[in-house]
Amino acid sequence: MTTLFILNDPPYGTERVYNGLRLAANLQRLDEGHDVAVFLMGDAASAAKAGQKVPDGYYNINKMLGNVVRRNGRVLVCGTCMDARGLTQDDLIAGAQRSTLDELTQETLAADKVLVF
Repeated sequence: MTTLFILNDPPYGTERVYNGLRLAANLQRLDEGHDVAVFLMGDAASAAKAGQKVPDGYYNINKMLGNVVRRNGRVLVCGTCMDARGLTQDDLIAGAQRSTLDELTQETLAADKVLVF
């Protein structure tokens, strides 16, 4: 089973990215071998910026994305959205990859389920 998560909101300020990543991680944990891809677009592109510091006791989106990668998931970041926010591949957390609309389209066609947050 393959699930594609398309995340649009900023990493902090709303909890949509947080909740999407919680579900992605839980799918990976409860269904070993579940193929998960996370596509970050719009303001969510900044979620993959490495080195973010958050207050103690607050969720850390960088760590949550890293957990998806460590469980063999894919984290793809819209290249156009990165450019609009001044982000380069070197700015991203380990395992996150600059991506394209064509790649999002291919991921969508290949997915059994597409969830948008």
